[in-house]
Amino acid sequence: MRTRGAKRVLVSGASIAGPVLAYWLTRHGFSVTVVERASGLRKTGGHAVDLFRPAMNISEKMGVLPRVEERATGTNRMTVHREGARRPVRADLSKIFSAASDRHVEVMRDDLSEIYYDATREDVEYVFDDSITTISPDGEVRFENAPPRRFDLVVGADGLHSNVRRLTFGEESRFSSHIGAYFGVLSLANTAGLDGELLMHVGVGRTAGMYGARHLGDARALFLFRSERELDHHHRDVHRQKELLRGAFAGLHPDVDRWLEELDRTPAFYFDSISQLHMDTWSRGRVTLVGDAGYCPGPAVGGSTTLAVVGAYVLAGELARADGDHEVAFPAYERAMADHVRASRAVALSAARTLIPASRLGVSGLAQGARLISALPAGPGRALLRLTTGSARLYNSMTVDDYPPSPAVPRARVE
Repeated sequence: MRTRGAKRVLVSGASIAGPVLAYWLTRHGFSVTVVERASGLRKTGGHAVDLFRPAMNISEKMGVLPRVEERATGTNRMTVHREGARRPVRADLSKIFSAASDRHVEVMRDDLSEIYYDATREDVEYVFDDSITTISPDGEVRFENAPPRRFDLVVGADGLHSNVRRLTFGEESRFSSHIGAYFGVLSLANTAGLDGELLMHVGVGRTAGMYGARHLGDARALFLFRSERELDHHHRDVHRQKELLRGAFAGLHPDVDRWLEELDRTPAFYFDSISQLHMDTWSRGRVTLVGDAGYCPGPAVGGSTTLAVVGAYVLAGELARADGDHEVAFPAYERAMADHVRASRAVALSAARTLIPASRLGVSGLAQGARLISALPAGPGRALLRLTTGSARLYNSMTVDDYPPSPAVPRARVE
């Protein structure tokens, strides 16, 4: 399936989908350049993300699965404090995860990004601290800093607020659908001494948690809250985001108040709406989108990391199968991913309702449901979870074609 001639591909974004796509494109004989707005790989730790079976299988094919598993967070217990309740509920997270998927790992996002980058840096040109400004129909690309260059194809792997999508399809507001919730994460000292435990405080319309990872010296606090109306903020206005977070969680619990006190000192902070992208097509001319840039199901609730890894693998495979003909490959890629994307959106909506309860009954149900699943043997626990959520059905049934790389193309060195 090696391409006829050298196909030059520009990928925007060096987080998850970008490096995975670059890895497989090079295995199929393409020449790949990745441009990234940041000055280098982010080293702040990020937040924890889930890799389910299809993404685990792809990572194994890449030869990086041992490193991914080595960097797993190790979070296997959960303590849930319900607003207004005197006693916490404790649950076995390892049983819940195994019930949801028969192959799963939780890993810090920045660790995963670094692992995928390391698997590609010997064979892929990375250009940091730069961004695309224009893309012409004939493939000429202009940058903020570098001189113009010509590429056969351009792929936006640059996240929910994709620059490539904006340049090619128009403003984000045309495609983004707010699902009524927001998500925030901050880094803070692990004063609670959490080791393998997720500590949660759940109230009506808001959920906060704190967890550590076994290889991190600090911890992460995460926040999910409901807001049916879209809040007035820009995704780069950090001061306003912190203000909104304080307002949403004031008075939930003294623990949460202490976490919020770290907002002005935290070395790493993330905040965004939980929004889904709905596009009729992810491709136009020589340009296509992958991962959150094209079909974000909802940050933190929709399995977007697994979807990004799968999408990158499928896109590279379809381009190879079509001998680099994007007019054939792009529609085939969209057909292959369409059902997965639709299912992920539905899962995200369900997960948001569960994780951010809208009533006191929902608060109690979240805690008691987690305790029940973790108390049951693996088989009955898996059956119960399948009855109560679509995530297990989605991730265990998601399959993709096999796209073996050309044996003539050498493998990259993975250290």
